Amino acid sequence: MSRFGIVVGGGPAPGINGVIGAAATLACRRGHSVVGILDGFNWIMQGDTRHTVPLDEDAVARIHLQGGSILHTSRANPTRNPEHLAATVESLESLGVDHLITIGGDDTASSANRVAEAAGGRIKVVHVPKTIDNDLPLPRGIPTFGFETAREFGTTVVERIQTDMETTNRWFFIVMMGRSAGHLALGAGKSAGAPVTVIPEEFSEHPIRLEQVARVLEGAIVKRLARGRPDGVAVIAEGIAEYFDENDPILADIPRDEHGHIRLAEVPIAKVLRTLVSESLAERGVKVTIGEKDVGYELRCGYPTAFDRDYTRDLGVGAVETLLAGKSSVLITRQEGRIVPMPFADIIDPKTNKSRVRGVDVESDSYRNALALQERITADDLADPARLAALAAAAKLSPEETAKRYRP
Repeated sequence: MSRFGIVVGGGPAPGINGVIGAAATLACRRGHSVVGILDGFNWIMQGDTRHTVPLDEDAVARIHLQGGSILHTSRANPTRNPEHLAATVESLESLGVDHLITIGGDDTASSANRVAEAAGGRIKVVHVPKTIDNDLPLPRGIPTFGFETAREFGTTVVERIQTDMETTNRWFFIVMMGRSAGHLALGAGKSAGAPVTVIPEEFSEHPIRLEQVARVLEGAIVKRLARGRPDGVAVIAEGIAEYFDENDPILADIPRDEHGHIRLAEVPIAKVLRTLVSESLAERGVKVTIGEKDVGYELRCGYPTAFDRDYTRDLGVGAVETLLAGKSSVLITRQEGRIVPMPFADIIDPKTNKSRVRGVDVESDSYRNALALQERITADDLADPARLAALAAAAKLSPEETAKRYRP
């Protein structure tokens, strides 16, 4: 009889409990025991094995319907300190764990890979990829679990604020969670029909400057005004701050997490962009009222949609079956209805020893379609004398100044 351990790392995502429940249920039915490790790697990397719970079928019955994580989660990183990594392996062995299932995003995937290496084959490890950011490098068209649920709820938020803006003749800047990629912002903005969505992938040169982002937003406002619409919603991926110059004042004194990432939730992107755009327009006598909202934590622990319930139960079963088949150091994926293990090496960047990031493919038809449906100032707008004149009047600039200021 084997003993399975389950640990959750990183930020919450809808569907975590679906993986836990399915994995524990199948392992128990196959005659094995299961232990849930609380609070990610936080305790076991300190050699403390008291923070665990036994998981049997009754303990996990119907938890796939719930949001959050019954095992909690943390961003504790066992790989920063060799002693913590060694203690993690020792703790797992003292708990009798010979099969480990980790659930998490890119950082947890990297940690799982290092734990498997440090265990030297004594503990088989598989990782179930989870993130509402959808930025793990899975095969094209395969979402990470939690993304579809987060997009559904994010779209609802954008829809309702957009209706409010239509009613009150105002604008709102909505910053959508997504550390390094714009999948969630683009997914919610496109689905809700937001006039403009800004993601980091659209900027080919780094660092991204605040003025670049502000100019795109200002241009969308001007284009709406030119056709008599003083209202609108802009969705902005918070990940643009990940690509700002590290010396930019907006990043001054912003803390970092255990994996070295900027705590984007503490970067006042919406407020700064609102101020830049509002003041720029006001200087020319263009009156626009802009509000702001950060959307992120509302999306992470909601109850999963049917898609993510089904998906995560497949992943949980697949994790157990993969381990019992003797495989280790793999990512559990579902492709065309089949569970396909992917070696950690396929997603780990050998230069950084961390997971690679999957960004939005700005060459795809899907992204081009999204752009075509947004209300941005285009080269065609500036080339048409009538449209350029209307934009210039709305911006209170000369046609020449308008073309120079808003040229894509």
